[in-house]
Amino acid sequence: MTLLPDSTVDPRTRARGLDPDRTVVPGTDPRGLDELIDERRPGYSLEAPFYTSPDFFARDVEAIFASTWIFVGSVAEVPEPGDFVTIDIGTYSVIVIRDDDGEIRVHHNVCRHRGTRLLSDLAGSVGNIVCSYHQWTYTPRGELISAGAQAPGFDPACFSLRSVSVRTIAGLIFVCLGPEPDDIDEVADVIAPYIAPHDIAGAKVAAQVDLIEDSNWKLVMENNRECYHCEAGHPELTCTFFPTYGYAPEEIPPRLQPAYQRFLDAERRLHDDCDRNGLPFALVEELSGRPTGFRIERAALDGHGESYTMDGSAASARLLGDLDTFSLGRASLHVQPNMWFHAMADHIVTFSLVPLAADRTLVRTTWLVDAEAEEGVDYDLENLTTVWMKTNEQDAAFCERGQLGVSSPAYLPGPYAPTEAHLEEFCTWYIERLKAHRERVCGR
Repeated sequence: MTLLPDSTVDPRTRARGLDPDRTVVPGTDPRGLDELIDERRPGYSLEAPFYTSPDFFARDVEAIFASTWIFVGSVAEVPEPGDFVTIDIGTYSVIVIRDDDGEIRVHHNVCRHRGTRLLSDLAGSVGNIVCSYHQWTYTPRGELISAGAQAPGFDPACFSLRSVSVRTIAGLIFVCLGPEPDDIDEVADVIAPYIAPHDIAGAKVAAQVDLIEDSNWKLVMENNRECYHCEAGHPELTCTFFPTYGYAPEEIPPRLQPAYQRFLDAERRLHDDCDRNGLPFALVEELSGRPTGFRIERAALDGHGESYTMDGSAASARLLGDLDTFSLGRASLHVQPNMWFHAMADHIVTFSLVPLAADRTLVRTTWLVDAEAEEGVDYDLENLTTVWMKTNEQDAAFCERGQLGVSSPAYLPGPYAPTEAHLEEFCTWYIERLKAHRERVCGR
């Protein structure tokens, strides 16, 4: 049975001597990982093994999540000395902790005695880090301060916790598990001015929700990077998210022209408010061609234009930082491979993903409000969280259907639409990082 007309078959399929009409069980493709990487077809979704193969999942963990800068949370999640969160990434686990001097430290969650997992809770607070097995004890800085009776000549200084490279950018915490992290200074210099005025250090966690999606992490990122599906799929989000997102001006269909005019009017008002507050708003987009791909801009919101709520009005009565108006739209940041972020004048929403298996991904959403804001007085939690709670649930369903589709023997990569340009940038970046990892490991 022919699955696609001959004109749509990648000519390289015939060049490999493969029958383009035969079905192949995903994960058992006769080509190896490197061949699939090298033959990735630009402008099209990835081939099935990228999304389904346990071998690709293992490669992704090592080449992407253990080698590049990844987002793990914000300083508002560890506000006091001893506060910690733990993050599991494949077989890695790390502790993000604030030390007694107020610095953010990150350590591998592995005791230096015999390797026991130190902290099992997702978050909490400790005076020191104590291994439950043999009570080896470490300060939040990672120094070993107690190891019981040891042989003569034992030097505790040689058994500090193994540290992880960490960089805090305007209150956002990034880590790199690799021994030689790429330079992230240029990215920090660009994005910090957009985020710093929202004063994450002066905020607190109002809510945090973990959602397990039965989908490969790349499908989750691809879904997040396009709004082709938003108009039909996200009725709550499109109350405030202009449906023209992703369209070039000349590509906007007639039915969306009124929304586009609304957007232009809102942008003019937003830019006036930004100029008065000294806030940058221009789009900066470097999603591929660099180790840390990113995109940031400040854009208008629809409705009342203040926040991600059902009518666009502010969700919290307290402004963040020293901002003087609620009408500042959204400062939106995306960083490859695992984070997206929206900062409004009244609250912030951070999103991160962690791959759990080839077909399972953790998506963590955190809502931040001013540290002095009181629930039930300054904000209503349901009003604050409804838009993204609903949107996340809808996206999870889309991604899970996507995983079922790419797992079918009938799946063949399809072309990205013009409004899905960010997907092509993501896949380009992803392939670049796989090749860079291969060069480091194998020299080819």
